[in-house]
Amino acid sequence: MTNETATIVQRLWNYCNVLRDDGVSYGDYVEQLTYLLFLKMADEQTKPPFSKPSIIPEEYAWSSLQTKDGGDLETHYREILVGLGRSTGMLGIIFRKSQNRIQDPAKLKRLIALIDEETWTGLDIDVKGEIYEGLLQKNAEDIKSGAGQYFTPRPLIKAMVEVMHPTPNMLICDPACGTGGFFQAAHDFVSHNYDLDREQKRALRYNTFKGWEIVDNTARLCAMNMYLHGIGGDESPIVVNDSLISDPGERFDMVLTNPPFGKKSSVTIVNSEGRADREALTYERDDFWATTSNKQLNFVQHIATLLKINGRAAVVVPDNVLFEGGAGETVRRRLLAGFDVHTLLRLPTGVFYAQGVKANVIFFDKKPGREKPWTEKVWIYDLRTNMHFTLKTNPLRYEDLQDFIKCYNPENRHEREETERFKSFPYGEIMQRDKVSLDTFWLRDESLEDTENLPDPDVLAQEIMENLEAALMQFSSIVEELGDEGDDK
Repeated sequence: MTNETATIVQRLWNYCNVLRDDGVSYGDYVEQLTYLLFLKMADEQTKPPFSKPSIIPEEYAWSSLQTKDGGDLETHYREILVGLGRSTGMLGIIFRKSQNRIQDPAKLKRLIALIDEETWTGLDIDVKGEIYEGLLQKNAEDIKSGAGQYFTPRPLIKAMVEVMHPTPNMLICDPACGTGGFFQAAHDFVSHNYDLDREQKRALRYNTFKGWEIVDNTARLCAMNMYLHGIGGDESPIVVNDSLISDPGERFDMVLTNPPFGKKSSVTIVNSEGRADREALTYERDDFWATTSNKQLNFVQHIATLLKINGRAAVVVPDNVLFEGGAGETVRRRLLAGFDVHTLLRLPTGVFYAQGVKANVIFFDKKPGREKPWTEKVWIYDLRTNMHFTLKTNPLRYEDLQDFIKCYNPENRHEREETERFKSFPYGEIMQRDKVSLDTFWLRDESLEDTENLPDPDVLAQEIMENLEAALMQFSSIVEELGDEGDDK
């Protein structure tokens, strides 16, 4: 982050500390910033050198906020939010179900003045995007807000996009897009690595990305994030809905996603052969291979449907997707046979804001139907064993993923070499494992054998806490499954 960007982020963030005394949370604050920033930039677009017609009705324009004080300001601001919340397109996504969380009109007036001090459209797109990303990250770091579950570490996103190597004129999807990190990184990669002509630039902005986000507040942040990065226009590429509810019919060249963690879903997805007792809580998906209430397994099946033939996917999944029996084994068998599951990145603990998560990135390509399995061997990179990260004192950096990028060999992944952390496993060997498990490790864990190699106490304490939380998550899922079995009897 540049000094200019960091200064603006800090100035905006410092004001949040004033508002916290009034009970305004980090998440609420970023939301109010989103509304006001959008109104300010829309106003700037109507002035030279842009001189565009306003997309905001005159009675709701930025200037209408500047002329009011006290109770009149609070009342008018509320009217703006309600009025714009009825809009369609980008306006409708950003102001959908919006509410004023700043109850003190004097402090609302000060926030408006703070935003008015900066000419936002005069800032470079990269700077504007960086400022907003900085605010999203600060929001994610606030454990109480719970926003971290929608925020994938940006170094991981950048590395995933780099090895996936998106190209111009692709259709790219994220069915659980959170705050839009994958879209922003893919947009930046294509912009910086290709000399785009006018049509390609237009296609990259308006026709490349499509996302789904089920949470209104997160969809709002995503729409704003994309707008500030120069993605989309008056129409938002974000659909506010549960992406698992049905096959949208659209097919994509690339899927980049980190579906929500948490084992159980409030619904069970039923395939063409499945049954369910509670019809109201059931989605019917004839395109799925297995019936399960495991959200991650359902997302893997959903992504398999979303891809075009020869389309490619990179998906963050928790460990249970690699070893779980029943529906998990069915999904792995079908995926390994019908797709080229070529790479698995085992992630270290301590990199996600959702605590207790042991995660991986699975890379696979969709192939046309044939009898012979498409997966010949799975290459696994172990970034977990003997690696120690924490969110605060030793966060995951892009540099930590450089060896994985090198081993992946994105220029030609068919020419790879094994290293200490990068091994290949033939399809036949995997199929002989119990439950066709992909949960594989081979490196010696030094901390188990040599106390001199133990990490710092704070890192060790963090790892112990995350392991306990992961165990509790597993126990919770077992209890829920036992409860479900009891209900069926």
